[in-house]
Amino acid sequence: MGPDVPLLNDYKQEFFWKRFPQTVLGGPRLKLGYCAPPYVYVNQIILFLTPWVFGGVGTLLYQLHVLEDYYTAILSGGLMLMAAFVIQLMNLCTRRKTVAIERIQTLSTLTDEDEYEFASCAGSETVKFIIPGKKFIVNTVFHSLLAGLMCGLGTWYLLPNRITSLYNNIGGTVMIFVFGWVTLCIGEYSLIINTATETATFQAQDTYEITALTRPLYIFAFIAVDLAHRFVVNILALQWTNQVLHIVFLFLPFLWAVGILPPVDALFLWAMEQILEFGLGGSPMSSNIRLLVMFFLSVGVAVASYFIPSTLGGVLFMTGMGFILSLDLSQVGKIFIYCFNRHQPINELKTFSSSLGWQFGWKEVLIYAIILAMALVEAGLLHYFVGPPLLTKKPQAIVSYIIVSLLVVSWILREIQGAYILFGVFQNPLYPKEIRNVNVFMQKQRRLVNAGIVRRILINLVSPFAMIAFLSIDVVQDDLHTASFCIGFTRAFRTLWQNTEKALLEMTVIAIVRFAALNTDLLWWNSLRTGIQLLLVGVIRDRLFQFIYKIKFALTVLVTSWTEKKQRRKSTTTLIALNIAFFPVVLALIALCAILSAPLLPLFTLPVFLVGFPRPVRSWPGMVGGAACICPDSVYYLQMVPSLTAAFRTAFASGSLGLPSSGSHLLCRLQDRLMWVLVLEKGYTYCSLNIKGLELQETSCHAAEARRVDEVFEMAFEQEERAETSCVNQHFGNILTPCAALPVKLYSDARNILTGIIDSHENLRQLRDDFIKVLIWVLIQHCYSRSVSAEVFECLSEERNDDEKAAQPKEGQLEGLNVTTIKTSKKKSDTDSLNLGDLDDWSDGEDDLFDLEPSLKKIGVNLTQQQKSIRSNSASIPGSVETRSLFGDSTGDESVEKLYKAVGFGLPVVDKGQVAGSLSAGTVPMVVFSCSHSKLLSVPEEWRSGPLPSLKVYELPNPFPEDWYTYILRQLNFTKLEGKSFSILEEVTRDKSLKDLYAQLVMSCYSIIFGTDGMVPSSSYVFRTYSGTIPWSVGLDWLTEKAELLKLVLKSFRYAFKLMVDKASLGTVEDFDELVSYLEDYENDCYIGLVSDPEWQEAVLQEKPCLFSLGHDPSMVRRTFTLIKVFFTAREQWIFFFFFAVAFL
Repeated sequence: MGPDVPLLNDYKQEFFWKRFPQTVLGGPRLKLGYCAPPYVYVNQIILFLTPWVFGGVGTLLYQLHVLEDYYTAILSGGLMLMAAFVIQLMNLCTRRKTVAIERIQTLSTLTDEDEYEFASCAGSETVKFIIPGKKFIVNTVFHSLLAGLMCGLGTWYLLPNRITSLYNNIGGTVMIFVFGWVTLCIGEYSLIINTATETATFQAQDTYEITALTRPLYIFAFIAVDLAHRFVVNILALQWTNQVLHIVFLFLPFLWAVGILPPVDALFLWAMEQILEFGLGGSPMSSNIRLLVMFFLSVGVAVASYFIPSTLGGVLFMTGMGFILSLDLSQVGKIFIYCFNRHQPINELKTFSSSLGWQFGWKEVLIYAIILAMALVEAGLLHYFVGPPLLTKKPQAIVSYIIVSLLVVSWILREIQGAYILFGVFQNPLYPKEIRNVNVFMQKQRRLVNAGIVRRILINLVSPFAMIAFLSIDVVQDDLHTASFCIGFTRAFRTLWQNTEKALLEMTVIAIVRFAALNTDLLWWNSLRTGIQLLLVGVIRDRLFQFIYKIKFALTVLVTSWTEKKQRRKSTTTLIALNIAFFPVVLALIALCAILSAPLLPLFTLPVFLVGFPRPVRSWPGMVGGAACICPDSVYYLQMVPSLTAAFRTAFASGSLGLPSSGSHLLCRLQDRLMWVLVLEKGYTYCSLNIKGLELQETSCHAAEARRVDEVFEMAFEQEERAETSCVNQHFGNILTPCAALPVKLYSDARNILTGIIDSHENLRQLRDDFIKVLIWVLIQHCYSRSVSAEVFECLSEERNDDEKAAQPKEGQLEGLNVTTIKTSKKKSDTDSLNLGDLDDWSDGEDDLFDLEPSLKKIGVNLTQQQKSIRSNSASIPGSVETRSLFGDSTGDESVEKLYKAVGFGLPVVDKGQVAGSLSAGTVPMVVFSCSHSKLLSVPEEWRSGPLPSLKVYELPNPFPEDWYTYILRQLNFTKLEGKSFSILEEVTRDKSLKDLYAQLVMSCYSIIFGTDGMVPSSSYVFRTYSGTIPWSVGLDWLTEKAELLKLVLKSFRYAFKLMVDKASLGTVEDFDELVSYLEDYENDCYIGLVSDPEWQEAVLQEKPCLFSLGHDPSMVRRTFTLIKVFFTAREQWIFFFFFAVAFL
């Protein structure tokens, strides 16, 4: 922040002074960002004071003894009810009149609200500005009724005679009457006129207009206490409470303004969560629906236990229901769905795991059933045979010793699992000191793993049965039909499964107190019985730990406000002095936060502490992930979550991450990844987490914080490099405590500069040469994988006999082919250079246009639609491909046919809409595959009309590599076909027509990418082609029309580029076997493309071992993502306010 940076700039100050009075007064907008007529403010003041006028009329009539107090309340409430309906009807009528024609409002980006143009005192714009109205008709009626009821009861609540009877002081009566009516007017205005923007906000959007009910709810709560005092007499505590609340009632506007009182929805969710956790033995839930369902189920169990006639039945019922409710019932529901759905196999139950724990399957169900049966048998037998009061003390003492021993042993086994011991003060000598090698780390951690297994057995199996024995013996018949018994023991039998370690601690405290009070009679304590004792100990334990953690946090903020330069301000010294001077007040605020289980909020991250409003542990109302911001980095976290979840499962089971409880925060760090983990729900053998990933593109501020985190982690987990490091944690005062290193499978990002590789002419020349080989391999693999299927094999098996019977093909069965047959014999005139980029006319040089093999200098590239659509009417025979006739009999000029033979396309010239007669003839000699299996490798028909003339294929600087082509064909697998695979491969390899077909296609694509002049491409040319922006050439239009072929060509170019980088880094390729190994590795284990490609994200989710991309900067950077198993360092963190800046000592 810095010492000279203002807390609020000019714009924020203006916004604050407009918004804060509106929040304090409940909605009146008395300060606008533009000029408004006076009647706008006068109207708001009149509406604000209207409830006071109605209440004043009733109060006056009561003081004059005209009406009784309850008639006074009815009169004031009725007047307010009518006024509320009139106000809402005004808004409805205004909206109906202006719904057809709306005035265009002038929007200003410098203000937080729209600018209104007011025409008159009662104009439509004025009414809509002052009274925005309700979204729903139901709320219009309901809120109006509440307004009338609140005004009537508020008048009764603030009657002067009533206040005087409480305090016997005229001055106090006047103060309470005046400021009490101000509070009532604020609540009425917020409910009826315009709802204020609350400081305590829980929902991002108030869809159902719940915010308007917040302030009336608290007013009704104060009135309810007064009504109870009126009708329930002779209770001194109730009278004192009523007196205190009348004074607190005056400060409600202040409490609303500073955001201490929670909204309605947050208040009810927080109350249910607290009752469920501490009153019924459950756990905070991961969603609102689960919270509601679990709350009513738990209440139902407590109520049902009250009506069970016998103690044995009550013990068995509470034991069984406590175990069942502590499980993840969402997975149990899925099991029942699959049990009734016979179409789904039972082994698919293993795929369901909605939380962190065991995946439910038939084995787990059997284990749980056995555990439940054993628990019921133990509880029943112990209660029946050992339960009578005369035999209770000695067996229960033995069980108490066992429980204390289990707590100590489990605590020791959990403590040695982490990097630090004794509450994070000392380094753990048993923890591995090197985490760079996963295998070495796991070997050194074997002893800790074995200790973790023992701890898990003690916690999940031994401890629950020991606590069941303790509780079963303690149940007494006389306590059966009491509310304290039902609540206390229902909670106790539930907690021992839901949170075993906390239950162990609570029972240990009870046992120690009983051992210490053997010779002392604690009447009050003993009268509470074991169930309520455990409940009180649980509440005290939770609040005490919260108090300690909040004090630690407050001290951290206080110290770092001076030690950190960016947090130090001119007022820091004064604030520290005030905190020291008013230490009891600060301590009281922290204690209040702990009692309410509310966040501790440092104002502007300064050591000025406020009490945040109580809220559920989840801190937000929506579903997990509902507010997630999807960005390109999300896919890396999505890939990592399953592996991280598995690591968390093991870590929680062993205890290396401490004691997981709802509300605990963990921070995970590796390289540029930072993950925020929140424990949402904890139960028996399961734990629900919320995992949030921070964006990889960090700001400078994020980088500074991450660097400090890395320093703490290095101090904790890389001790071999720091041999002189003290065994004491040097960052003990840090709010974050390093816990453990978790092996996680994720991608490691490596960026390398290609200077010296991508700008080397030798490497670029090799790229150009390798592209042909890579393209041949890609095309053959593509055609083979597409053709070799069960249907093709079956079809070929049926046609083979017919094909072999045909000695020679019949002329009527031949089809035209889109490419010419490539001839190896060339004349001198065939070796002239070919430039596809030139579009000039034919030259009139000394070459005779009508020679047998005319010399071609410049040609075009675009085929006419007629040439593309020429086909023979005869049916094709198996083993043949379509071809264009170059030697067919024609009635036209023979020299034109010779020219077409040399060029291959573009001639003879015909008028638009006409077809050349020589090409439409049906007597076209065809090229036939010599092997019937060559059809499996035949390229698609639309790819055969390449832009490169067939007779120019071998004139390119890089000839077609026939030896590589033959080698690739010999690697194919034809064993599924009938006959010998070797003989089939030999036949396919010797098929000259197939080879000419591939040569035509490959060299055409090569000429489009690299041209025909043999020049070495530049580095910028390579980058643009790699990125998919292929530089324009004449044949590019032909290629772009064929999306699948373009994709294969681009894939081949990227493979060739990756091969160039690997050869430059690792050495040259020795033989074809090594080259094929490279290509197979690229195909199976790598994705080579761009980070922005959708296929890149698919490859990440498929966990391809290597991802390669090429970026552009002055040095041409390559980016390689390698899937590795590394360590995520995790640390525990406690947070006590909603938004804050992490402070470090």
